[in-house]
Amino acid sequence: MNPLVHPVELKTPSTTHGTGSGVVLIVAIVNETKSRVGDNTCLAIDIGGTKLACGIVAQDGTLLERDHVATTKTDDPEVLFETLMTLVNKVRSTSSFQPSKCGVGCGGPMEPHGRTVSPLNISAWREFPLAERLRRELGLPIAIDNDAKAFALAEGWLGAARGVPSYLAMVVSTGVGGGIVLDGRLLDGQQGNAGHIGHIVVDPEGVLCRCGVRGCLEAEASGTAIELKTGRPASEADEEVRRATGVFVGRAVASVVTLLDLELCVVAGSVALGYGATFFEAAQQELERCTGLSYAKGARILPAGLGDAGPLVGAAAVGYTLGSNPAVLL
Repeated sequence: MNPLVHPVELKTPSTTHGTGSGVVLIVAIVNETKSRVGDNTCLAIDIGGTKLACGIVAQDGTLLERDHVATTKTDDPEVLFETLMTLVNKVRSTSSFQPSKCGVGCGGPMEPHGRTVSPLNISAWREFPLAERLRRELGLPIAIDNDAKAFALAEGWLGAARGVPSYLAMVVSTGVGGGIVLDGRLLDGQQGNAGHIGHIVVDPEGVLCRCGVRGCLEAEASGTAIELKTGRPASEADEEVRRATGVFVGRAVASVVTLLDLELCVVAGSVALGYGATFFEAAQQELERCTGLSYAKGARILPAGLGDAGPLVGAAAVGYTLGSNPAVLL
């Protein structure tokens, strides 16, 4: 077997992400050849506060094409949408693949299925009708979910949470987001916004968050927060700041692990991965300090397994699980 190919058996969720009974998946992280796949590929779009990314992903998780641009700094929703569509059209026009569906990961909060999106880290979009606009422009079936929930799907499909039935997946980058898989099911919540770990309070006397609450994890540990605190790019933070960031994350993870009886948290994002061992050691130590019940004592915090491919693979996972493909993912 190709060493990049892994058999995975997971339960199928009964939520809107369900497609039937449990299946065995054969998935690959990256493959250099295009010859195996036909046209049943997925156009994958990731919309973040720092960058916009687009790619084409095969049914087995192979990332076939990708490109990205910086997120336009604007308060005009149409300017930002035009930037996104220019990128998407470039990827489609230069590829030999013809995607049959589109999956999107976007910052939240949002209405169910991305009917409208209001990402806290993208001020131009407030109740922006993303699903309808993309459907009109692309002429494809569109599936939209929170980007961190999409990332959670990707990590269970191909990444560090592969084969783990209950876990938290986090992104610590420009902002902080999360997605939760419990007993093999991706949690949606009342309006599809489950997993917003960035808005768990970790310091009641801390910095005022954009959501209006003081001391949220995002207001203390995101790249944006670190830049505001230090006056320098987050990438230039010293050892003390890197460790403090890990401590805040570990504290938040401890609450979720204890509440939901999770065994694993996987973390991605430029801040977490950029801070490396200092961040992860501090996060693990704080998790252990803040968990007293025996079932939570063995929980681990690990780097995500998909690296920078994760957001687009996650977006494709959203497209495939909400589409007609019965043999992909959870």
